[in-house]
This record gives sequence, C-alpha cells and structure tokens, in this order.
Amino acid sequence: MLALALALALPFVTAADAAAAAGGAGTAAPPGPAVSTPDPARAAAPGTPPGAVRERLAIPRPSGPYAVGGDTLHLVDRSRTDPWQPQAGARELMVSAYYPARRGTGGPTAPYMTRREAEALLEGQDLTGKVPVETVTSVRTNARTDARPVRGRRPLVVLSPGFTLQRTTLTVLAEELAARGYVVAVVDHAWESFGTSFPGGRLTTCAACDAVEEVPDGDESRAVLAKVARGRSADMSFLIDELTGPRPAWRHARMIDRRSIGVAGHSIGGNSAAQLMADDERVRAGADLDGTFFSPVPEEGLDRRPFLMMGTAAGHSPGGEDGTWDAAWERLDGWKRWLTVEGSGHFTFNDLPVLAGQLGMTDPDTPLPGDRSGQITRAYTGAFFDRHLRGIPQPLLRGPSPANPEVRFHRP
Repeated sequence: MLALALALALPFVTAADAAAAAGGAGTAAPPGPAVSTPDPARAAAPGTPPGAVRERLAIPRPSGPYAVGGDTLHLVDRSRTDPWQPQAGARELMVSAYYPARRGTGGPTAPYMTRREAEALLEGQDLTGKVPVETVTSVRTNARTDARPVRGRRPLVVLSPGFTLQRTTLTVLAEELAARGYVVAVVDHAWESFGTSFPGGRLTTCAACDAVEEVPDGDESRAVLAKVARGRSADMSFLIDELTGPRPAWRHARMIDRRSIGVAGHSIGGNSAAQLMADDERVRAGADLDGTFFSPVPEEGLDRRPFLMMGTAAGHSPGGEDGTWDAAWERLDGWKRWLTVEGSGHFTFNDLPVLAGQLGMTDPDTPLPGDRSGQITRAYTGAFFDRHLRGIPQPLLRGPSPANPEVRFHRP
C-alpha cells in the first residue's frame, strides 16, 4: 500500500513506473501521471548540469481584492504524544498563516520553502539532478511578512496537504483565499512529509510512510491511512484551539470570526477535512480535493453541514475506481456537490502542476494545463467557502459553466 500512497504523491514518475510501484494492488485513485522531458527552450543556464532545468518560477497572483500577509507558527500540543515518533515527545505542527492585508504594508515576500524542504521535495518527486534546488528555493510567495491586517472579523479556513507533501504545496489556494478575505492556516503534520523544517534546524521525515510500508497491503494499510486522517483531525482541532482560544498563539488572532470556520485538504488531507467535521462541531463547511475516504464519513452524516467533493474524472467519477466517494456521497446529509475535472490528475489540486507547467513539464495522460489546474481549484474552492462561510450566492456552484468546460457536476 505504500507503493500506492507514494504513487499518489509522485506526480512526475512515468505511468509504467507508477504501475510497477503499485504492484498491481487495487487503487483508490489513479497513480501519478507521466511527464515529458523539460522543455529545452526553458532550460540550461551556463553551468547547469546537463539535462537540468533552471528557470525562475512564480506563484500566480491571487485574484482577490486584498494584499496577502503571512506568518509562520510552530505549535506544540503537549496533551498528545506524536503517533509516528513517540520518542520525539509531544506532537508538533508547523503552520503557515495567511491573511488579508493592507496594500503597501509589510516587508519582503516570504520564501516558498527552505532549501532542505526543497531538496526533500525534489528527491521525493524523482527530480534530483533534473531541476536544480535553486529553482525551487528561488520561488517567492505573494505574502508579505509583517503586513498590517485589514480591519474586521474574517472567516478561518484550515488546509491540510497530501500524504508525503509539505504544506507549501497548497500555497496557491491559500493565498487566493486570503486575498478574498479569509484567514488561512495551512498545516504541516510532523513526520508525514518527505521533509518539513522545524525550529533549531530540525527536519522531520516521513515516519508515517514507514508505518504504511510495515503492514500488508489491503485492509491493514488502509487502517494506517485512516489513522493518518484521524490524527490530522486532532491536529487541526488543536490548531483551531490555538487560534481561537482565550490565549491565542497568533498575533493577529483577533481578526478571526470564531463562528465561521472551514476546512479543506488535498488527498489524505481531504479525508482529514471530513474527519475534522465529524469530530469538531465548530467547523461549518469542508472540502475534499481528490482524497480517498480511508476514514469514512459517519453513517449519521455531518449534521447537515455542507461538503464539496472535487476530484479527477478518471478516479473519482460515480461508480469509478474509488468506491469510497460513492459511499461518502450517500452519507453526506447537507448541501453537497460532487465535481470532477476532465484531463486532471491527482496533483491538479495543489501547486505542483502550476509550477511544473512553467518548466514546460507536461503530462500526456492528464493534459489539463498547469495554469488551468490552479484556476479551477481556486475558483470552485473559493466559491464554496464564499457561499457557505460568507453567505455570498455562487452561480458557479449551481451547474456546468461555459467558462469551465472541464468541470462536470454529478448527482446534483
């Protein structure tokens, strides 16, 4: 099952390699797509290793009316021992907080990720030596440090990344929501990514991957991934406590509207979003972006709260490869939408295709361009939260749109 989990986390392996990695196991979502050789017109500055890409990448500017501010938080939940590394002690989280800010305030834009995180990401995607680490470390976000927040209370959206991936891979969506007027907290769950930087120069690796690998494929490995979802739910509940409690851990916590909280996630992060809604009644709305429900939606539903399922057409259409979506749909008891995106892959819903597209790295099996991946994810996720956390009518969610022919609505 680890082979499957890793296949879902490797968007740049060839289709043949992904199939071999999966070892013929039944798949809950399609394996990582193939990718072409980087476009030579975009590559090869003097001194770059042969075959390597060297180009400055950019996170697209969000469409909302606000500038974006950013902070980084290190949180420690002393009530829990880390489930993957008990010897490490208390459960730790790294969190990127994004918020609507006043234009013209703040310092430089924040870096996308640390060098060690970039090295871990490239190694995990089998891109070491093909894309220089400097290409990744040179990426800057649109968020400015020490930017002054706008006035007023704002809804909070918590985001959880895919298995093995860092929180930074949801930056495009996080900044879009912040520019629309949300406070956004993106979580790195310790020991669940290939590499996350913590204070003191520490880098946590994927001990959770080892836990999946140590059990047989099938029910036992799925049980471990269900444990991931439940643990992340506990992480996010703790984060909400830290942001909205009487002694908040964030300097701008006063801008959060505690009555208006949402959650979304990619892959296992999407399953974790549903789990959090089952566990924490404070969360009013949630979205799963192409994640298998290893931990199922409760039989009694989610207390009529709204939920969005958006995924690949190949893996997450009704009656498709991932039967957990059919089961979840039947149990969701509130406002709900089931959307699939034609030409998309598992990573359509995070930053990686947006950045890869700028390098000319294309996927013949999932041909949706990287810029469209980002546009669709931002548009529909943003519309969902605008409707359910801010009460703004959203025609985009009523049915098919000529502006987005790739998006299909199922079982409305």
